[in-house]
Amino acid sequence: MKFPGKRKSKHYFPVSARDPLLRDSMLQEMQPESEGGASYIVGIDQTMVDIEARVDESFVARYGLTPGESNILNDEMSEALYQELRSHDLISHQFAGGTVGNTLHNYSVLADDRSVLLGVMCSNVKIGDYAYRYLCNTSSRVDLNYLQGVDGAIGRCFTLISDTGERTFAISPGKMNELHASSVPEEVIAGASALLLTSYLLRSKPGEPMPEATMQAIEYAKKHQVPVVLTLGTQYVIADDPQAWRDFLRDHVSILAMNEDEGFALTGLKDPLMAADKALEWVDLVLCTAGPNGLFMASYTEEEFKRTTQHPLLPGAIAEFNQYEFSRAMRRDCCQQPMKIYSHIAPYMGGPEKIMNTNGAGDGALSALLHDIAANGFHRTSVPNSSKHARDYLTYSSLAQVCKYANRVSYQVLNQHSPRLTRGLPEREDSLEESYWER
Repeated sequence: MKFPGKRKSKHYFPVSARDPLLRDSMLQEMQPESEGGASYIVGIDQTMVDIEARVDESFVARYGLTPGESNILNDEMSEALYQELRSHDLISHQFAGGTVGNTLHNYSVLADDRSVLLGVMCSNVKIGDYAYRYLCNTSSRVDLNYLQGVDGAIGRCFTLISDTGERTFAISPGKMNELHASSVPEEVIAGASALLLTSYLLRSKPGEPMPEATMQAIEYAKKHQVPVVLTLGTQYVIADDPQAWRDFLRDHVSILAMNEDEGFALTGLKDPLMAADKALEWVDLVLCTAGPNGLFMASYTEEEFKRTTQHPLLPGAIAEFNQYEFSRAMRRDCCQQPMKIYSHIAPYMGGPEKIMNTNGAGDGALSALLHDIAANGFHRTSVPNSSKHARDYLTYSSLAQVCKYANRVSYQVLNQHSPRLTRGLPEREDSLEESYWER
């Protein structure tokens, strides 16, 4: 497992083989790594492809689309539109999409390690088509062997850009919600460090099996004490029935990822810090991205083992809220005296000079958090007697350190056109002092 930036040797594991005393001691403690990998993340997604194309206004009108708005296409019309775009060479980009798919891809790129994607895929994949592009644009470290084959298309989201720059969206769900509960393998979820879900999975047409498959996966995760991670997806889904989502979080979710708009829809609080604090009533750890205001994290830790920050104390609706951000996150139920801890970080390097893409920055931040959670599981399995695991922590690093990592990954995504990383982060940041990575 790798982390970004230059770190002190104490942040790496296993301990450096250059020290023979430490090496021999560690070799006695280290447990053998299993064939399938000691730690991984599993997620369920609506598999879809984002397709961008340059078209004229007559093209939009011919398909009966409302310019500048989101339109829903049936399978037949979607296929006709796609074939016309291909035949006239109008497609500029085809990216694998889906919030969970993006997050798992980025996790595998960052960790250079395995993740498992559950969902559907076309049984008949043709070279060059959208399903082929999905597979090509997904990291080889993402295990796709458990995808369920379907006779038809996966989801497609068309972004049609006119000569004036106006963007018209056409969405075709295809068979992306056809995942059956029988295609959710209990043994895969049982061995995972976390189960990643999105709110979209629970919204589908009557008769579609995706919600049932999602709840089956949650049942397996609870049975095997695997943390359930939910990313809220969009504020409009949450605003339909915020109380139902609060109940769902309380009953099923350990870790919540959202942006400030989704946080407002969920809690009624516009301040992202207060929204994260409110969400701790239902979950154990919250990641809230807040655009140009950076990102916030909130969680619990054992009061007896809290660690005081060495960073400047920050003002906010909760005075000096980051006072104990050097603490590691824990599940509330695992604490004898739980106390809330918070952290915040401003955009890395002030943010990119030019933002290439806002789609996926939150997914990037979440992938960094998942890497840290998986690292904790990896280390606990490899070195079970380590003092790092004297208590049942959720993360390997402190809340402040996870914020730094998540912030750096978000910056990387904002700097590129695709929401998916094409390479891992540099192991040394020449633009940063070594002290940046010390905690």
